[in-house]
Order: sequence, then C-alpha cells, then structure tokens
Amino acid sequence: MKLPRDLSGHDLAKLLRRYGYEIIRQTCSHPQLKSGLRGYDHHITIPAYRALKLGTLSEIISGIAAYLEVDRAQLAEDLFNK
Repeated sequence: MKLPRDLSGHDLAKLLRRYGYEIIRQTCSHPQLKSGLRGYDHHITIPAYRALKLGTLSEIISGIAAYLEVDRAQLAEDLFNK
C-alpha cells in the first residue's frame, strides 16, 4: 500500500480518532496525541505540516501498528482507503 504524499499532520490526527487517539496538548506545531485503547497509554507526536514526509508518516504508522498489535500494511489500508 502506498502512503499518501499530501496528508497533513492535522488530517492524520483526525484519522487516528477511530483508534482512540486524542490531542492532549500542542507544542508549537506538533500536537501530541494519546490513546488508551489497549489498556495502557500510547503517546505520539505528529508534525502539523501541510504535507508529512513519507519517512515521518511511515514511522508514525509503524509505531501505531506496533501499539495496536496489527500489521502495518493493514493499518495503512484501514486508515487511508476509507
């Protein structure tokens, strides 16, 4: 699955709501999100740029997939194809 090249940090934060992630605070242009879906907290920071770099987006998706204990490709498919 190809990752979107034009996804903003703000749009990614909105997509992650379905996995229990909520913005808990924002430092400059980097919102910090937290999810407690698995019974323990997982924190991530997303740059709120107009378009996230592919490496940055890939790293964020990998971290979330590890937390949710799902396949990275399946998570990307669920996030970006609905």
